[in-house]
Amino acid sequence: MTDPFDLSQTSAYQAWRDAKLASQPRQAGELIVDVADPQALTEPEREALLQRCAVANMAIYRSPVVSEDKAIPIQLARQLGLYQLDGNWLADEDGISPIAVAAPTGERTAFIPYTNRPIKWHTDGYYHPETRPIRAMVLHCVRPARQGGDTALMNHEMAYIALREANPDWVRALMAPEAMTIPARLDDDGMARPEQAGPVFMVDALSGQLHMRYTARTRSIVWKDDAATQDAVAFLADFLASDSPHIFRLRLEAGMGLVCNNVLHDRAGFDDDPQAPRLLYRARYLDRIARPTTGVITP
Repeated sequence: MTDPFDLSQTSAYQAWRDAKLASQPRQAGELIVDVADPQALTEPEREALLQRCAVANMAIYRSPVVSEDKAIPIQLARQLGLYQLDGNWLADEDGISPIAVAAPTGERTAFIPYTNRPIKWHTDGYYHPETRPIRAMVLHCVRPARQGGDTALMNHEMAYIALREANPDWVRALMAPEAMTIPARLDDDGMARPEQAGPVFMVDALSGQLHMRYTARTRSIVWKDDAATQDAVAFLADFLASDSPHIFRLRLEAGMGLVCNNVLHDRAGFDDDPQAPRLLYRARYLDRIARPTTGVITP
């Protein structure tokens, strides 16, 4: 059985790499699919979103629906094969996280997503155990910021290819079981989350696809202390800071959203309108996005 992520199978990797690079979008606009109603996709709309996710692990939908309704990301996700919602501890009771600047008091205000500060490159749930990865997510924009808040996106497969082309030993280092460790998180009651070690790159046991666990944060993270790991981390940081054609930058406007297989992403800082503050709904899933029925990206 061929496995492109097995470092000993060079031919399998090269065939996978060539097919991936040939099919990738060249600009952010190629990721966008116009939909009339995210909660009731037509079959061509659904297929267009699935095709982009199959090729680039992400798609952007654009719609005229601007209502403040948490059902939008949930219903959209179900149409793309996502059902296992991961309700993290800062999410609302329905499992959806309202991403907005938090009030000065409360638990959310201590965490960067709930501020107007920039967020460095990461994949969601990087602190989760390897047995419970966040495989997909939907990020739906209800209101953009008055200024800023743009998003950068990169298919994590492109980061893998860049690392493997530069030095296969760096990929080997980042696939090690203890490549990246997130220290335990404590709260007033004691241990809120135990220390979590794991690889950066892994092959998903359910799908056989590449999964990535990563954060560019320099605090609350411990990288394995060996030369290959440290060099790989430095290369990856430089790559994500480069002008790579595989980095797409865009601004989600009201009615737009991202659906993805947990790709690398960051967020610029922003200034809010006090009368209409920035609001996005985030839904994280333990599923991967369903496969399309055809293999060609359609406009």
